[in-house]
Amino acid sequence: MKRVLLAAAAATLVFGLHAEGLHVEERVDLSMTSRIRQEAFNHSQVMALLGHLTEQIGPRLTNSPAMSQANDWTRSKFNEWGLANVRDEAMTDAFGRGWEFRSASVELLSPRAYPLRALPKAWTPGTNGPVEGEAIAAKIESKADFEKFKGKLRGKIVFLSEARPYKPGEKPDWHRETDETLGEMKALAVPVDQTAEAREEARERRRKRYEFTPQLNQFLIDEGAIASVSASGWDNGIVLLSGGGSRKAGESVGVPSLAMSAEHYNAVMRTLARKEPVRLRVNVDARFTSETDQPAYNTLAEIPGTGPHKNEVVMIGAHMDSWHAGTGAADNGAGVAVMMEAMRILKAAGAKPDRTIRVALWTGEEQGLLGSADYVSRHFGKFAETTDPEELKLPEFLRTKRGALQPGRDYEKLAAYFNLDNGGGKIRGIYAQENMAAAPIFETWLKPFNDVGATIVTQRNTGSTDHISFDRIGLPGFQFVQDDLDYFTNVHHSDLDVYDHIVAEDLKQASAVVASFAYNAAMRSEKLPRKAVIAD
Repeated sequence: MKRVLLAAAAATLVFGLHAEGLHVEERVDLSMTSRIRQEAFNHSQVMALLGHLTEQIGPRLTNSPAMSQANDWTRSKFNEWGLANVRDEAMTDAFGRGWEFRSASVELLSPRAYPLRALPKAWTPGTNGPVEGEAIAAKIESKADFEKFKGKLRGKIVFLSEARPYKPGEKPDWHRETDETLGEMKALAVPVDQTAEAREEARERRRKRYEFTPQLNQFLIDEGAIASVSASGWDNGIVLLSGGGSRKAGESVGVPSLAMSAEHYNAVMRTLARKEPVRLRVNVDARFTSETDQPAYNTLAEIPGTGPHKNEVVMIGAHMDSWHAGTGAADNGAGVAVMMEAMRILKAAGAKPDRTIRVALWTGEEQGLLGSADYVSRHFGKFAETTDPEELKLPEFLRTKRGALQPGRDYEKLAAYFNLDNGGGKIRGIYAQENMAAAPIFETWLKPFNDVGATIVTQRNTGSTDHISFDRIGLPGFQFVQDDLDYFTNVHHSDLDVYDHIVAEDLKQASAVVASFAYNAAMRSEKLPRKAVIAD
């Protein structure tokens, strides 16, 4: 009997928390943690999932046919694993038209023949076969520049950017965190206040860019340009791109628009600077896949809760949409594969969680967290719209005022949300988002994974991905700390975002950590503590 009691004690990690005079024991079921690790490390399917998503389905631009295939395929896997409530949920408002491209080529014809590396921007038209024209350098940054180029662009291929000097890399291409850098990450810098003038200047710049893009699109059409080209934002032949044109039916999509590798772009610009004629042939096979604006869909599935808190929910998620230059492996096929694998692991390990565990594969993250923001506003809560008439004239991302928080019917049911979206690197810890009460809980949950590199809890905020949709309304939403690998040097939004840049062992480790965090949150006696919502 004594041996049994000792074994039971050894199977539970207990950590004391002290808050406002109360002592709470944080418990981790090490027996379940061991089963999770065994399944994740020895029977992993995570790379097979990633391979199908990226190399058989391919890049998943929001509302593209490939994104629809990804919705269908992920639902089929969830059903195969026996998950419950498998479904797609449409966003409240139509996202826009679908778009895809099949091929693109740009050839230098004179002063010598040479292929140039370029890819089309999303939501811009194709050329309907090869077209030829003279290149022209036309730096057009505002409506004031239109007059300089009126009557000069007909039949031309317009190079819109200036040449950009090559900048040798100052950081290694491949980066893993060290004990030193992880220690530095635990320190929180006190924020410096930005002046009201600086905030307004930044907002005004964003507003002008937002208003100018459709004006430029229409100007190029009206002036008879046959294509436009911009320089990639990265060097070393990498093509970095996102959107152009417009996804909204009825808005100007402009002319065929491409991003070109910086070194090739610069060579064209130097030739033009020497006053030598440059003739190009452009062929882009791209098309809109719908005539009208269509809804975009999040894909969800659950392991139902079985205990007293079964009506509460723990969520894990990653965005399934990607840009189209590569195959969306690091951004964010890796996160999707890990979240799917975490759910498979929990089912295989026989998890019977107290709370329901729900996975969400988001759409529209790359266009501004659209899928997760819509889901959170419908299910959990949102801020009332401002009543300021001038603010209402602006798109939501430019507004600076908001109304009061309006909690939804499920606001109190969410225990936690965990997100993965910083590439294919292993998990090194978690951002607590300045939720100090959550930090000691996470430290306990990480202890069984200290031996595989997951060690730190930092109070830092990290933004720009789907946990923000939860965090901004006071819900406990968190993103994991990951090794960068070459996420920010080679692959992010580039044509190198492909399967080969992912490390299998890292995704196995991440899958185990995510599954464990989801299970611990689902079994905890209380929901995770929440931060106060700060009013404007």
